[in-house]
Amino acid sequence: MAKPNLKDFIVKPGKNVSLEDWKPDDDGGFTKADGEARFDKNVARMDELQMKFWANRSRGMLIVLQGIDTAGKDGVIRKVMTGLNPQGVSVHSFKKPSDVELSHDYLWRVHTRCPAKGEVCIFNRSHYEDVIVGRVHGFLKPKEIERRHRQINDFEQMLVEEGTMVLKFFLTISNDEQLARLHARLEDPTKHWKFSINDVNERAKWPLYVDTFENMLSNTSTEHAPWHVVPSNRKWFRNLLVSEAVCEHFESLGMQWPEPAEDLSKISLK
Repeated sequence: MAKPNLKDFIVKPGKNVSLEDWKPDDDGGFTKADGEARFDKNVARMDELQMKFWANRSRGMLIVLQGIDTAGKDGVIRKVMTGLNPQGVSVHSFKKPSDVELSHDYLWRVHTRCPAKGEVCIFNRSHYEDVIVGRVHGFLKPKEIERRHRQINDFEQMLVEEGTMVLKFFLTISNDEQLARLHARLEDPTKHWKFSINDVNERAKWPLYVDTFENMLSNTSTEHAPWHVVPSNRKWFRNLLVSEAVCEHFESLGMQWPEPAEDLSKISLK
């Protein structure tokens, strides 16, 4: 069965990014039926791969999800991560810092949420919010943004060197697709809970968000933690691409079931 070429969606370190290089409605050459069949296969693969990951407990996995409002971060967690055992998974969303968090450096609250060995941790919005929001709303100066990008790169390198795999996904959608999804939230009573007046205010800043995202991707895609740009107009292709990357990173470890601590051949059960 054909599979997506992940290299087409990875931001090369040092590249000056333009999001126009990735079309939000890209389908990778798949039909929806073929893409969903491949996705189902990946979810089944993830089940055994994560069990081996948990059993070995030699590495951690941090999955970072970023994207503009309605890009599908929640959808990725709901659909893709069904292949993972909840016992070894945690999800955290970094919102406005509390007074206690503001009394520390901005990465203090992040480090405590990173995965232990054997665990998978998903950031639905992440430490990058502390740069994105500051740039879009103008309370971080260019030098401060540059410094935070460097600090985040160093932080992620430390995590990798200490045994954590860092997978970063930026979900990209078109302006028209965001408008359609906001209309769907407004018109469907079962989706009203998702809608916020703030969504309207933030949508007016679309060009500034795009510029901010491009700046972020250009400066924080590294050899140890590259960004994957995930075209997300087609939800089924978004899910396929993320699942493919997660499976590939699990498989890159070449994990086997760990040997027992004792010689089980001498154990007799009655």
